[in-house]
Amino acid sequence: MKTRKTPMRVCAGCQEQKSKKEMIRVVRTPEGAVEIDKTGKKSGRGVYLCLNSECLEKAYKEHRLERSLKTKVSSEIYEQLRKELL
Repeated sequence: MKTRKTPMRVCAGCQEQKSKKEMIRVVRTPEGAVEIDKTGKKSGRGVYLCLNSECLEKAYKEHRLERSLKTKVSSEIYEQLRKELL
C-alpha cells in the first residue's frame, strides 16, 4: 500500500512548518476580497496560521498577513480569527 504524504505549510506567525490540517488558511480571492478559508480549497493566494493566538498576534503586529497576501487585511478578519482561536 502507498502511504500519502501529508501536506506541510509554514505558519505566518511562528514560521514553523506544520501539517496543513492543523492550520487556518486566510485567502485573497481573485476578486481581491480577503476571507478565512475553512476548507483550504478556495482559489486565490493563501497564507496559513497555527491554531495559536500568539502566532496570530505576532502576525498582526508585524503585518505578516498583509505582506503575504499583498493587500490590506481588515480588522474584521483579525476579529474573526481571534474568535476561531478561542
